[in-house]
Amino acid sequence: MADTVAFSGGTPSAGPRPPAPRWSRPSVRAVPAPEAPLRGVRVAVLNFREPQQSVAGGAEEYAWQVSRHLIAQGASVHFATAREPGQARSERRDGVELRRMGNRYLVYLLVPLWLLLRRRRFDVVIDSMNGVPFFSPLVVRRRTVVICLVHHVHDRQFHAFLPPWLARIGCFVEGPVARLLYRRRTTITVSESSREDLRTRLRWLAPIQVVPNGAPAARPAARHALPGDPALIYLGRLVGHKRVERVVSLAAELGGRRPGLHVHVVGRGPESGALAARAAELEVSGRVHLHGFLSEPDKNAVLGSALLNVTASEFEGWGLTVIEAAASGVPTVAYDVAGLRDSVKDGVTGWLVRDGEGLADVVDRAIGELADPVRRAEIQRACRAWAGEFTWGRTGATITRLIATELPTAGHRDRSAGSPARTADLRLAVGETDPT
Repeated sequence: MADTVAFSGGTPSAGPRPPAPRWSRPSVRAVPAPEAPLRGVRVAVLNFREPQQSVAGGAEEYAWQVSRHLIAQGASVHFATAREPGQARSERRDGVELRRMGNRYLVYLLVPLWLLLRRRRFDVVIDSMNGVPFFSPLVVRRRTVVICLVHHVHDRQFHAFLPPWLARIGCFVEGPVARLLYRRRTTITVSESSREDLRTRLRWLAPIQVVPNGAPAARPAARHALPGDPALIYLGRLVGHKRVERVVSLAAELGGRRPGLHVHVVGRGPESGALAARAAELEVSGRVHLHGFLSEPDKNAVLGSALLNVTASEFEGWGLTVIEAAASGVPTVAYDVAGLRDSVKDGVTGWLVRDGEGLADVVDRAIGELADPVRRAEIQRACRAWAGEFTWGRTGATITRLIATELPTAGHRDRSAGSPARTADLRLAVGETDPT
């Protein structure tokens, strides 16, 4: 089956018109959408973490936003995930039934067991493969729809953070095992880079649909009294493969050329202590600000006041924080790697660090361009226009269409009303649904 691409953003009403996105919306007959097009559909979302956990990131946000959207379409959703110390085993939030079990390792044993014991209760399973799948096709009924969600290929991550013997096992599971297990199950990924990596590095056999992340709506730039002229920001998890220490080091590397430069780090994670130590080692603690976790209003205020967002990650599925920064009119400097080359439009909404270039040199060049008020205003408009191409409503609507298409042609039973809802009707009903 040929690859299909299932998402496109809308056209923003303000600012220069960006180039047409690579994604195209399927031609679907427009009919009035019913109040709840997925009414009676029972969905299990399996994900390594959930958004309230300490090192949750873009993958968790994606799974949660999709879950909320499916609830709004009438589905019932159970979200099965790991449990951190102090968290309840179960709770209901945003209409989603959360089920937490096991730690970061045991979750891959306990979630399939949980699903096996409830295999007759679900019509659809969204199996998020964060390097390791949940093996859901082995435990559900044959007619249960299983959708595999892959943000990016993890082989390099395995080798970077695991002992060699364990990394080889991880690569074997992610590659040959998952490739065969999910070969007849539609796969969703979030960028063209990830789709290409699935095909070339994992030799993925299943049909793949690209459904990008959503993003917050473009908003007026909130202001916060940030020290630094210029003020750079890193936004995201503080984990090893994000290489945040390279962003912290900019305070020292550019100190001679940009003596007023300050670096602001917003996020939480296990690398926080190491970053503080790195700043002290470089004698730039006074110009590096580790904000930790911030509430949404405070985060937006800090982000909206920065000149430039910088990410040094070595691999991403997409780059959710890049689009979040763009929604505030803040461009990004990032390495030219998979995912980030999809979310950063080089020379338009930011700058990519190519082979042979240094991060500090590209950041310095970007600061120089942004010193021109006309150029800065042009980039800010382009950033907001680009961010406007992506909404969680569009992401959720695309996955709703996919679920409707994947459901058995005989239709699923509307258990709340006791009457059948035909798949063909569902396909038409959600064809143009695009709530925000």
